[in-house]
Amino acid sequence: MSELIHRIKIFVYRFAETKPSYLLLKRDQGLEAMWGPLQASLGFGDKLETAIRQHVHDDIGLTPPQRFLDLEMPGRWSIGDEEVIEWMFGVRTEDIIKPGKISPDWAAHRWATFDEAYHSLGFELDRAAVMRLHTKVLAA
Repeated sequence: MSELIHRIKIFVYRFAETKPSYLLLKRDQGLEAMWGPLQASLGFGDKLETAIRQHVHDDIGLTPPQRFLDLEMPGRWSIGDEEVIEWMFGVRTEDIIKPGKISPDWAAHRWATFDEAYHSLGFELDRAAVMRLHTKVLAA
């Protein structure tokens, strides 16, 4: 029997002048020590919107978002007896990240243009997600 694990990936963006920039985060060690979006596990019974608001606030110190952009591209794969499903969302912010407010789980963070973000992301699914988000943001 396999264990089902749900995770969320939250692509935070803001506008600098007329162009969007994307928040990239980096863990300090291990496989996830690559640039990527805010990511977190979902516990049993957690609701997506509540979890997104909580992690945006608790992990990076930004005002919890009121609106979400579902990127409609869940990732799914198996590792041994674990099956992982990742739900991808975009959230817009006007806040700035205040020193000391970002969780110590993240070793570094930076804002990047689309080109910088696309080339910095460590996983192909993250690159596809930021491309979809960028396309939707520009079309709005």
